[in-house]
Amino acid sequence: MIAFLDGVVAGKTFASALVNVGGVGFEVGMSGSSLSKLPPVGERVVVHTFLQVRDDGMSLFGFLSLEEKALFEKLITVSGVGPKVALAALSSYSPDQLADLIAMQDVAAVQRIPGIGKKTASRIILELKGSFDHGIDSLFAHDGASANKALEGAKEALLSMGFTTAEIDLSLKDAPDDAAETALLQYALKKLGS
Repeated sequence: MIAFLDGVVAGKTFASALVNVGGVGFEVGMSGSSLSKLPPVGERVVVHTFLQVRDDGMSLFGFLSLEEKALFEKLITVSGVGPKVALAALSSYSPDQLADLIAMQDVAAVQRIPGIGKKTASRIILELKGSFDHGIDSLFAHDGASANKALEGAKEALLSMGFTTAEIDLSLKDAPDDAAETALLQYALKKLGS
C-alpha cells in the first residue's frame, strides 16, 4: 500500500491534487480543507494516503494530517458511506469537530454534510459514536506495544530505502514516543534530508 507521498505540488483541481514524486505524477483526491492548505505549485509537500482498489480501478486519497486520514478510514467503514461522502464530511468539519459531533450524537449537524441525509447521519452516529469517547485521539493507540511496533516498522522502512542502522538510530533519536509509524517515518526522513 502507498502510505504517503513526499513530492512537489504539480497542480490541483476542485477535488484533487497532483503530486510529482520523482517524475511520476499522482492524482490524489482530497478534502476541500486539505486542498486549501496545500503549498503553492512547485513547493514540497508530504501527503498521507489511502489507496482504494476496486474492480473498476484504483483511487488514491490524500490527507495533510494523520487525524484526517484515520477519520476518513473510520467513516468509510459505515454502510452507505464511500470515499466521496467521507471527503465531503472532512471538507465540512475539521477532524476534531466531526469526532465531537459524532460523540455528542448531533444528527442535525452531521446531516448538514453534502450527500448525507438523516438516515445516513443516524447510521454514522450509531456505528461510530463509541469510537470518539476521547475525541479524535480515540483513533490512535497509546500503549507501549503499539509504539514499539510503529518504531520497528519505521526502522524497517528506512532500511529498505538504503539508510544505515546508524543513520536510522540517529534520525529517530528524539522522535515522539507515541507517534504512529507514518509520523515516525516522516520525522526521520525530514532529519535525514536536512
